[in-house]
Amino acid sequence: MTAPAIHFDPELLLKAQRVKVAFFDVDGVLTDGGLLFSESGETLKRFNTLDGHGLKLLQQAGITPVVITGRDSLPLRTRLQALGITHAHFGTEDKRPAAEQTLAALGLDWGQAAAMGDDWPDLPMMLRSAFSAAPVNAHLEVRAFASYITRARGGDGAAREFCDLLMVATGRYATLLEQYTR
Repeated sequence: MTAPAIHFDPELLLKAQRVKVAFFDVDGVLTDGGLLFSESGETLKRFNTLDGHGLKLLQQAGITPVVITGRDSLPLRTRLQALGITHAHFGTEDKRPAAEQTLAALGLDWGQAAAMGDDWPDLPMMLRSAFSAAPVNAHLEVRAFASYITRARGGDGAAREFCDLLMVATGRYATLLEQYTR
């Protein structure tokens, strides 16, 4: 097998090395942040398949993805179910207690957590986590606090980039990639 093409700063990888759980916001992270409404008032969302596959790989790497979002919708629940994500909190404006509840349920602490968000409600999770990331199009204040700012925009591969970084940090990236290249 050839060496993976992906590279991250070694200091970032050290910060993310102990991560066992990753918290994700939805709007602006797993989607582009836009909200589309049907004539009947149903919320429609666009999800990126790169991000989805990254979340599946993250689970294979031994990191639990957790979604904590201020909204709730059938399309979101359907997408998360298709990805096998079993830890999710919907309609949660105050995200810190939801994250702490999940940490307790998993027997983990903030030192083993990573978080990705794009706006102020995500800051309580991001600031407590050992590692945090924000999409390049996140709010300026959120980017200022993030350990890592993705090159990709939210809903357009940013979550995958974050997942890739976490997988490299755990040492599982190359092994997972090899499953597809042999």
